[in-house]
Amino acid sequence: MRPKAITATAHKLARIFYRLWTNGGKYQDSGMDYDEQRYQERVINNLQKKALALGVELTRQPQANTVS
Repeated sequence: MRPKAITATAHKLARIFYRLWTNGGKYQDSGMDYDEQRYQERVINNLQKKALALGVELTRQPQANTVS
């Protein structure tokens, strides 16, 4: 891992620990599906921004569910 990634991960864990310690709450993991959905949204937003900068308009199409 790169040093910046290690530092960012340590900072995130420290914030979670501090929040739990000060509030006395329980940690609930949002789950992998939630993280994947947020990642997909970020990718789409970044693509839309790049397309607008190039003068291209993107349109969403329904995604076909395939079973393998």
